[in-house]
Amino acid sequence: MRVDLNADAGESYGAFLYGHDREVFPHITSANLACGFHGGSPTRILEALRLAKAHGVQVGAHPSFPDLVGFGRREMALSPEEVYADVLYQIGALSALLKAEGLSLHHVKPHGALYLKACRDRETARAIAEAVRAFDPALPLVVLPGTVYEEEARALGLRVVLEAFPERAYLKNGQLAPRSMPGSWITDPQEAARRAVRMVLEGRVEALDGGEVEVRAETLCIHGDNPNAPLVVRAVREALLAHGVEIRAF
Repeated sequence: MRVDLNADAGESYGAFLYGHDREVFPHITSANLACGFHGGSPTRILEALRLAKAHGVQVGAHPSFPDLVGFGRREMALSPEEVYADVLYQIGALSALLKAEGLSLHHVKPHGALYLKACRDRETARAIAEAVRAFDPALPLVVLPGTVYEEEARALGLRVVLEAFPERAYLKNGQLAPRSMPGSWITDPQEAARRAVRMVLEGRVEALDGGEVEVRAETLCIHGDNPNAPLVVRAVREALLAHGVEIRAF
């Protein structure tokens, strides 16, 4: 049994520091770097990229709605054509920095409201998948299992990587609980670690609104803006290794 451990990173912008990249990178195997639309100024992205390179962490693009003020957490009424162009543009921007460092792009994973909208809006999901395919049809796309986002990515022939979130609560319909709901964040490192082990070994996790939900996980995400992110990622990694799970980039 093996799993990838990813984190959102490179989200600082100019003088504004965000996240815990230096503390988190030693414990993960892949990182989703902001591309400038919700966070990540060019110099900050390059810093995170070089940090990932130093730790042998694979780098993916983390495209977003164009929403710096709202950190990409506000849904926007973009047309499919706009989503396609924005995602393609952001992938290209990160790829230029990767090329300069002698690295290649490992995957794509949308950020925040764009990711969540793709999970329930077929046109948005298709536009993201089409942008990835246009850039590189062999490039993996990270998706939430059991959603139209997964369906559209598969329909276009992309390699999908199924993601789960040990420090985010789920609803019984398989969707992530909105951040506005009490209990939607799991900040206790040991609880996140327990959930991670269950997700990987049992394929299930408790739902915030009752019962359990099926989980398929090829990669586990730790959010960089979780205030306890360094402690959470360390606890998750240690618990998985203790249960015989190999942690390796997909």
